[in-house]
Amino acid sequence: MAHHKSAKKRIKTSEKKRMYNRSIKSRIKTYTRYFKEGIEEAVKDAETVKYREDVLKKLQKITSEMHKAVSKGVFHKSTAGRRVGRLTALYNKTFSN
Repeated sequence: MAHHKSAKKRIKTSEKKRMYNRSIKSRIKTYTRYFKEGIEEAVKDAETVKYREDVLKKLQKITSEMHKAVSKGVFHKSTAGRRVGRLTALYNKTFSN
């Protein structure tokens, strides 16, 4: 356990930041799951046109959240770019017809 006042404060602030980062990461994972489920539904159904708009909105939401997380210091910009790039590639591959 910390003995100095500054070290005790640092423990508190570190815990707050950890919880904040954790909630952001969880939110992004959830949005990614929704996106991938939308892709799977589009692949199963013959009429992928009706899913295209919905999945595109989900992709835009993920992109927005990732860039916000980068600006807050939760993710490195390369990490966000890589993840968004992979999801965009998946979207383009699914709806390339």
